[in-house]
Amino acid sequence: MMSAHRQGPVRSEAARVAILQATARLFAARGYDHLTMEGIAGEAGVGKQTIYRWWPSKGAVVADCLLDGLLFPEQFALPNTGELREDLATWLRNIFGVLEHPSGEMLMRSLIAAAAENADVGLRLYDSLGTGSTLNARLHEAVSRAELEGDTPVEQVGDALVGAVVMRALSRLPTPAGLPEQLVDAVLGRSATLRP
Repeated sequence: MMSAHRQGPVRSEAARVAILQATARLFAARGYDHLTMEGIAGEAGVGKQTIYRWWPSKGAVVADCLLDGLLFPEQFALPNTGELREDLATWLRNIFGVLEHPSGEMLMRSLIAAAAENADVGLRLYDSLGTGSTLNARLHEAVSRAELEGDTPVEQVGDALVGAVVMRALSRLPTPAGLPEQLVDAVLGRSATLRP
C-alpha cells in the first residue's frame, strides 16, 4: 500500500514528461496550427483528461515545453568565446542556418503563431530568447568585462537582435552573406565594443 502510494507521483511525473516530449515532437513535425490535445494524448500514450489535469490548452503545453527547453535546437545557444561581436555573429549565423531548413522555419513560425494566440507562450518565448536567455546574460557579462560601455541598453540590444531573427523568419527571405555581422554592427555600432 505504501509502495503504491509512493509510485503515484512518480507515474504522474512520468506522464507529464511524456506529454511535454510528445508535444515537442509533434510541434516540430506539424507546427502549432496542426497541434491538438487529442494528437498529444495519442503520441504520449495518455488520456486527454491527463493532459487537462495540468494544462488548460495546447498553448499552455507549448509554453511549458519552452520553459523546459524542449523546443529550441542546440544551434540557438549563444557561444561565449570572449569575443562579443564574433559570438553574436556566430549565434545569428546558426539561427539563420536553422531557419533555412523547412523544419526550423516552421518551428519559429509556429512559435510566433503560438505566442500570438497565447499570452503565456509569448512571455515564455520572450524569456527564452530575451531577458532570461543566454543572450541577455552574455550581453550583461560583456558590460561587466568592459567589452561594452557600461550604459549599453542590454535589454534593448537583445530585443533588436531577436526582432531581426523574428522578421527574417516571417519574411522567409534567404540570408545574404555578411548579414549577421551587419546586424551586429547596426545594433552595437561599429565602435561599441571597447576591446579589439
